[in-house]
Amino acid sequence: MKFKFRRIAEEASSAVGSPWAFVVAAAIVLVWAASGAAFHYSDTWQLVINTGTTVVTFLMVFLIQHTQNREGHVTQLKLDELIRAVGGARNSLVDMEHMSDEELERLQTEFEKLRDHAAMHRKRRHHGHKGHTPPVDHGDEGAPPA
Repeated sequence: MKFKFRRIAEEASSAVGSPWAFVVAAAIVLVWAASGAAFHYSDTWQLVINTGTTVVTFLMVFLIQHTQNREGHVTQLKLDELIRAVGGARNSLVDMEHMSDEELERLQTEFEKLRDHAAMHRKRRHHGHKGHTPPVDHGDEGAPPA
């Protein structure tokens, strides 16, 4: 059942995400709008487009959610493999999606500090290329290779 749904969802996702799907949808709306005069812009005429778009939207919600869940899961697995494969990376981050909000906030703060630290070193190197002598840094990042 899951395999069949996945195949159907992938095919449908590919089809409705194509430029041709947009052209077909736009053509349907144009035909509907042009037919308004023939149907005297009646309630039934309006109900046709309202019902059609509601049904399509309802079904697309599930299709989009399935596709996003699958792609998110695949991306997470790829990131987990990269963390595992990179020497010096913290393997504890592999299970990051199960951390509490407080733990994620602490990591966010830590990574912001690392980003700010790297930006400071980039500025120092940039100023060094303009004839200025950059300050000596004995930290890990920005240190000359041994």
